[in-house]
Amino acid sequence: MVSVLTLAWQTIRTRLGGFTGAFVAILCGTALVAGCGVLMESGLRAGVPTQRYAAAAVVVGGAQTVHPPGADALTFDQVGEQPSVPSELAGRIASVPGVRTAVAEQSFPAQVVTASGEVIGGPQSLGHNWDAAALAPFRLSAGRAPGAPDEVVLDAELAQRAGVGVDGKVRIMTRSVPAEFRVSGIVDALSRQSALFFTPSQAVELAARPGQAHAIGVLAEPGVTPETLAERIGAVAGDAEVTTGVERSTIEFLDVSQTRTLLLAIAGSFGGFALLVAVFVVASTLALTINQRRREFALLRAVAATPRQIRKLIGTETTIVALVAGVLGGALGLAVASGLRDAFAAIGVIPADFGLAISPLPALAAVLLGLGAARLAAWAASRRPSSIKPVEALGEAAVERRELGRARVLTGWGLVLAGFGGALVPLFLRGDVATAVSSMSTLVIVIGLAVVGPQVTGVAVRFLGPLLARVWRISGYLAGANAQAGTRRLAAAATPLMLAIAFALAMFYGPTSATAAAAEETAASTTADYVLSGPAGVSPEVAAAAARLPGVATATPVVRTSVLTVSTVGDSTEVQRTSAQGLGPSQGVLELGVDSGRLADLTGDTVALSRSEADWQDKKLGDEVTFYFGDGVPAKLRLVATYTHDKAFGDFVLPVSLARQHNGGRLDDSVLVRRAPDADPAAVAAALRSLPYPGLTVATALSAPEGGEGQAQFYLNLVAAGVIVGYLAISVANTLVLTTAQRSREFALLRLVGTTRRQVTHMMRLEALVTVGIAVVAGTLVALVPLGLLNVGLRGSPVPSGSWTVYFGIIGGAAALGFLAMGLSTFVALRARPIDAIGLRE
Repeated sequence: MVSVLTLAWQTIRTRLGGFTGAFVAILCGTALVAGCGVLMESGLRAGVPTQRYAAAAVVVGGAQTVHPPGADALTFDQVGEQPSVPSELAGRIASVPGVRTAVAEQSFPAQVVTASGEVIGGPQSLGHNWDAAALAPFRLSAGRAPGAPDEVVLDAELAQRAGVGVDGKVRIMTRSVPAEFRVSGIVDALSRQSALFFTPSQAVELAARPGQAHAIGVLAEPGVTPETLAERIGAVAGDAEVTTGVERSTIEFLDVSQTRTLLLAIAGSFGGFALLVAVFVVASTLALTINQRRREFALLRAVAATPRQIRKLIGTETTIVALVAGVLGGALGLAVASGLRDAFAAIGVIPADFGLAISPLPALAAVLLGLGAARLAAWAASRRPSSIKPVEALGEAAVERRELGRARVLTGWGLVLAGFGGALVPLFLRGDVATAVSSMSTLVIVIGLAVVGPQVTGVAVRFLGPLLARVWRISGYLAGANAQAGTRRLAAAATPLMLAIAFALAMFYGPTSATAAAAEETAASTTADYVLSGPAGVSPEVAAAAARLPGVATATPVVRTSVLTVSTVGDSTEVQRTSAQGLGPSQGVLELGVDSGRLADLTGDTVALSRSEADWQDKKLGDEVTFYFGDGVPAKLRLVATYTHDKAFGDFVLPVSLARQHNGGRLDDSVLVRRAPDADPAAVAAALRSLPYPGLTVATALSAPEGGEGQAQFYLNLVAAGVIVGYLAISVANTLVLTTAQRSREFALLRLVGTTRRQVTHMMRLEALVTVGIAVVAGTLVALVPLGLLNVGLRGSPVPSGSWTVYFGIIGGAAALGFLAMGLSTFVALRARPIDAIGLRE
């Protein structure tokens, strides 16, 4: 064992250039996987510091996840709306030993309106009951507690922005027109939110959730630990969520618990992509590195080295390189995770103050995965040099093997066929699943083509070789001859470039096509003339007030929410959150494409489903539909209609009053208005703007139902694709440098037989042109087929939606990278004198 280790170390030291490529591939791959691991761990353990509950030892809130009865422990999904908890639970908790005080806290939107009628912006502004101020604790810096229904306490920052002090008058808007309150006191400000405090009875009335509270904060008796108290409270809390420490922030801020679930999903899917790409890149680089040492392994076989010894040597070398690169990559993963967290925060996907959970586990897992991938790749690449017969060794080393093994050919073309088969899925399924399968199909096709790369490049250079010779004569002839003789080398250089192009195209044009499909269907389905909206929502009174205006024919409130569905396939149960809408009477403002039933019956405990969702659940008109509302409350509603415009309106449409009940703020998202045929458009718009609800905006076009969320998802895909493409770009440069640097002796021989330096440089430029050309054409075609089928399924047109500038940018970047990497490595290789380079080791 010591002799093999010594030999492996000496080989690495003397072949640093050859092992650098494998080192870089493993280093970057490990860093990427470790970064995803940190994000995944953060999704399990991280959060933000609690603010309103800083003094509370325990906070009890509604369940943040939906877990169907009888399902596996890992089967759950995050609620999309703020859940509540029964107020009466505070009394039961107060009787638990060790509890000093249990306070049921109300929390609801409350905005201060200036004298000029403008809503004060800034952090989220929420109203609460004054007795809950002890949970922070909030302390009065001036004035007194609210003692009458028309009194309020403001935080210092909000009071300053409103320009009001103690005993001053201020107008506050909650779910109705603004009402006037007297400022009785001022408390310290918070960084993440603005706080307004009312009397307990007034807060309950303004929250409009009878018998429910946002959370219950618990103050502990001296000497009682939060963990002990939480265990005791859990025995009486039922299905409510009992939290301590950083977990309290998940009850205080819905976006924190949603961020944790989102990070788990992002890190899981993105990490899976990253790991798959990393395994592919590491295997390709190691195979190239080992293939460059054919003469060395041939000599070892000729001097009686056994196949096992060859494999052991390669495995030991790989282990040393992978361990060093993996440890460094694991440490670098923290920087990758921090960069991804900052990027996600910049596009609004996660809160900017969300911290990372740091432990050695992600780095250790990434090192083990990187080592396993490297050893597996080394085992596969070592099979050929270790299995040749000693008498054939030197001859085998002189000429590159042209044919591929039967297993490799079957595997490669099998993956290609499987990828094209998966690309057909969007013709039968719709939604996010279709987009995800389309992107995965592209990756599978590319990997399959990489496996049979020498066959593909062989066909291409068979046609390109004569063309190069006719156009550029000597340099063209040399480039064509080299390409035909080194199809494996050419395939190794073109494959990562092809993967980068195809992956970038799929990750950009897939989401843009899905967004375009939803926007097109929304535009075709919306017949409203105006849409009313507000920065924090719209009062439920606005629709009725708008409907009473002269010239208004219909005003329909819209609540955008989500529901959670439970599906069972075989023995597995899946909980999935999907978009939904609450609609009022929609005649004249929306066309959902109803194909059965009537939307006029959408009242009370009823629901309308998209045709695809109804077919999936095997539901017919009059059947009972079971699911969970966005806040996790179980629902059993009667199906009264089905519709086909699901890309615009989601799979569930609820009565607006029902959707509003399970929406945290009890507010509408917008109001759609259609004017009477003979009404003056300018007069109607002016009347809408005059409604006594500050912050209300009037627009003449309706945006996509999930514009903000869809835009964030688009940028999220761009960030993820950017990181993967960046890793692939490093791999491309790494591979191209390796394939060019190994040819120093070849360049020297060409120059010694009379070829000029300029001709060799021109030859390499033509080879770069062939390499980039094959990668561009193959990468474009590989991405175009799944994208075309995706667009046929979503939009009825095979042309992907999105700017052509992005395509040319991707192609231009790939071409520049290919030419630059091969050009620089050729320049370095030609610096040595031919007589010196001809004697270098291969």
